[in-house]
Amino acid sequence: MAFDSLTEKLTKVFKNLRGKGKLNENDVKAALKEVKIALLEADVNFKVAKNFIKTVEERAIGQDVMNSLTPGQMVIKIVNEEMTALLGSEKTELTLKPTQEITVIMMCGLQGAGKTTTTAKLAAKLKKKGNSPLLVGCDIYRPAAIEQLKRNGEKVDVPVFEMGTNHKPVEIAKKAIEYAKENRHNIVFIDTAGRLHIDEDMMDELIEIKDNVNVDDIILVVDAMTGQDAVNVAETFNAKLDITGVILTKLDGDTRGGAALSVRAVTGKPILYVGMGEKLSDLEQFYPDRMASRILGMGDILSLIEKAEMDMDSEKAKKLSQKIAKADFDFNDFLDQLEQLEKMGGMASIISMLPGIGGKAALPEVDDSQMIKIKAIIQSMSEKERLDPSLLNPSRKNRIAKGSGVNIADVNRLVKQFEQMKKMMKQFPGMMKNNKKRGALGGLFGGKLGF
Repeated sequence: MAFDSLTEKLTKVFKNLRGKGKLNENDVKAALKEVKIALLEADVNFKVAKNFIKTVEERAIGQDVMNSLTPGQMVIKIVNEEMTALLGSEKTELTLKPTQEITVIMMCGLQGAGKTTTTAKLAAKLKKKGNSPLLVGCDIYRPAAIEQLKRNGEKVDVPVFEMGTNHKPVEIAKKAIEYAKENRHNIVFIDTAGRLHIDEDMMDELIEIKDNVNVDDIILVVDAMTGQDAVNVAETFNAKLDITGVILTKLDGDTRGGAALSVRAVTGKPILYVGMGEKLSDLEQFYPDRMASRILGMGDILSLIEKAEMDMDSEKAKKLSQKIAKADFDFNDFLDQLEQLEKMGGMASIISMLPGIGGKAALPEVDDSQMIKIKAIIQSMSEKERLDPSLLNPSRKNRIAKGSGVNIADVNRLVKQFEQMKKMMKQFPGMMKNNKKRGALGGLFGGKLGF
């Protein structure tokens, strides 16, 4: 998951700070030296890391902190505040024109960053808010680029304007604006061509589009996993095009986090969204304070709640809450919980947003392959067995084990954990009433699914 390595190292530093009753100047400097090393190992830009530590040190070595009853906590608070400032302080929204006017957004980036997919995801997000977006295929060089855009457009139910590969991108963009006016589209996304590296031809083409179609926003899509290279790409694009914002893709696979922590500081331009997976909902609004909290191991409950609201079936969650309140929870309900969790990106994705979890090292039991195994066991049960687990005698368990391709011990473990979960839910019937987030998640978190 994102920032795992950095979070683990920072969590250790902060644990040591909290363990000290009083702090002197040397204690603070030693801790910040460790923080600096952690940032550099995370591939944070050297100047950014240096300036960050300098700012924190200036604030932390003061009478207010040193004389505080909880000096360690005060230093951590300062680190959190400065990291939030480094990431941009406040979330930045796309500035859209009134709905009767057309907002033109040019999407750019290097090949392989996920630009075309991200463009479709962003269009879908804005459509859900009542807009009428149009995708425009201006990548006339990459094989099947336009076809990819059309497939993505179909997935999110957003129309695509294209003129094939025999016209100049600027001509296609101009015609697309006319088409948008005629068909009442208020947002036009121009999907431009990427390259394997930055070259003059690509930049000239982007500048030509910018100058001829009155582009309102230029959004750069960069691959977070490329670390310092992503920062260099962002810096170059900004110098040439004066970009208005950045979207970081593949952040879920970036254990270091250097790009996220450096891009804003180097370019001066905000991070608008981050890609945290393949699904539509995995393009998340970027909140600097929430991201800082996540990096520092303090969790991100607000994003978890929003994710639950977007991805989970509210009707199912409501019914589940009612069943739990009546102690009427069965294996069918359990299976529903697992499927809802899958929609949200799996157990690891969810737990990474919980406070007090410092990276993967703290989560040895979390493995989404376990969920696959559990689902297979439940799906191998008959309907009667799912509704009434007391029917599961040794003979039935053996049949289920063979049917699901697991050991009998796995079946026994699941049944035992399920019964423990039911007992716990009986004790707290009111905990999940009228709360779709808790109703759908609470049970699963209560039982430890350690296979």
